Amino acid sequence: MKALYIASSGMAAQERNVEVISNNIANMRTTGFKRQRAEFQDLLYQSYRRAGSLTSDTGTQVPVGIEIGSGVRTAATARIMSQGSVQVTEKELDVAIRGDGYFVVNLPDGRTAYTRDGAFERDAQGQFVTVDGYEIQPGITVPATATDLSISEDGVVEAYLNNEATPTELGQLQLARFVNQAGLQSIGNNLFVETGASGTAQIGVAGSEGYGNLLQGYLELANVNAVTEIADLIAAQRAYEMNSRVVSGADEMMAATSQMR
Repeated sequence: MKALYIASSGMAAQERNVEVISNNIANMRTTGFKRQRAEFQDLLYQSYRRAGSLTSDTGTQVPVGIEIGSGVRTAATARIMSQGSVQVTEKELDVAIRGDGYFVVNLPDGRTAYTRDGAFERDAQGQFVTVDGYEIQPGITVPATATDLSISEDGVVEAYLNNEATPTELGQLQLARFVNQAGLQSIGNNLFVETGASGTAQIGVAGSEGYGNLLQGYLELANVNAVTEIADLIAAQRAYEMNSRVVSGADEMMAATSQMR
């Protein structure tokens, strides 16, 4: 009975939906996290009677055909790249992006990654790094004697050196943009890498056309809405239950058929 396989595909799809929702909820407090949404497509249809087929020699046609679908499948887990709210931290190396753009990160294996997580630290050489120690491009080194470090909205990093009366520019943070942000591949640790779908990175500076501004002493929170996720979770649970009832109903019908004399 096809209903068993159709309903089982629905259960599998809703199971995947719950997995996506649970990952969103688990990352509600992850800096710069972007929520995902499961998207579905119906499967192939078996046609028992085609619409428009002839029913007589005079040319009359069937207005509505008979098609039975094969179920559903998960087509994509689209990432929603909307802006998350920003939270004040008052930590001088915390930087939030307000608008479009990603910080550029050098990975140990030579690849380039991108992140919205601006929780930076300084390594033993004074360079800007992520919490995992990955260098931020372009390399900015803060001397040990530097005081009153400031990061402007356009990414210029300045500090006072050796009690000088005016600040010294240490470098400027860069941002990357993509034609299709949703096409980026997440590799964990709040990092993305470009793919053929995302297009190549367009490097620029904050505040220029198309690029967001930087906020020192702030971090961007995840763009996860708890109420929306719980509502989606309940809907997914109900859809799973209904598909399981179809499986039970189909099983009862098959049992009744097998018991016929």
